[in-house]
Order: sequence, then structure tokens, then C-alpha cells
Amino acid sequence: MEEKEYLTKEKYEALNEELEYLKKTKRKEVAEKLEYAKSLGDLSENAEYHEARDMQGVVEDRIKKIEEILKNAIVISSHSTNEVAVGSVVTVEKDGDKKVYTLVGGEESDLSSGKISIHSPFGRAIVGKKKKESFTFNAPSGSISYKIIDIK
Repeated sequence: MEEKEYLTKEKYEALNEELEYLKKTKRKEVAEKLEYAKSLGDLSENAEYHEARDMQGVVEDRIKKIEEILKNAIVISSHSTNEVAVGSVVTVEKDGDKKVYTLVGGEESDLSSGKISIHSPFGRAIVGKKKKESFTFNAPSGSISYKIIDIK
């Protein structure tokens, strides 16, 4: 069974734009580089040809990955502020230290900007919890407990 990918509307649109660029522009550029490299002759020792083939593989892999993500995408919009779900902005507290995180799908996770994947141990532990509720999850450093202060 394929796992659903939760995306914000912005990320969904950005992936669609990237896919269109890769299909319409980048594929054409790679094809032109391949044609040029072939014109240079002997393909066995043709660095330009091998580089273009590698680039073609990277582009096609990315196209396939984006198509798979979009096929399984659920675009998140409004959500309940009564319990934590994808798209929730959650304020949690641990030992008097408050942190704010946004729960996102795996494709958008970025810890440095406070976006945590619902597929992470933290994400799996917090989904469905309500304000004032505490939860514990196993991190690589051991068991960690938080209390939910606010959900937006």
C-alpha cells in the first residue's frame, strides 16, 4: 500500500511547477547535450556523453519521484484546532522550555524552520493529542516527554 503524502497547497503547487520545468525545459536541455555529445564521436571515452546520460538519469528519477508524490498527495488546508493534525502549528513545552512546530508531510519537513514530519517519532506521537495533554516518544537520545500548550 502506498503511503499518502500530506502537502500544503504551496508545496503542492511548487512540486507541480518543478515537474513542469523538468518535463518541458530540463528534458530538452539534456536531450540537446546528449545529441551534442554523440556528435563528438566515440561514446566509450566521451566524458560529455557520460555526464549527459548521468544528468538524464537524475532528471528522470526526480520526475518519477515528484509524480509519485503528487499521485499520493493529500493537500492540507484548514484543520481543527482541538487536536493535532497535519498542518497544525503546535506549541509544546519541556522543562519550562517552549518550542513551536508545524506538522507537515515528509516532503516538507525541515527541522531548521520548525517543520516536523508526521512520519517522525515526534509526529506520530503528537497526532491526535489535545491541548494540555502530555505525550512521550522515543528519540535517538532516549525517551522525551512534552506537554501541548497550544494548537493553531
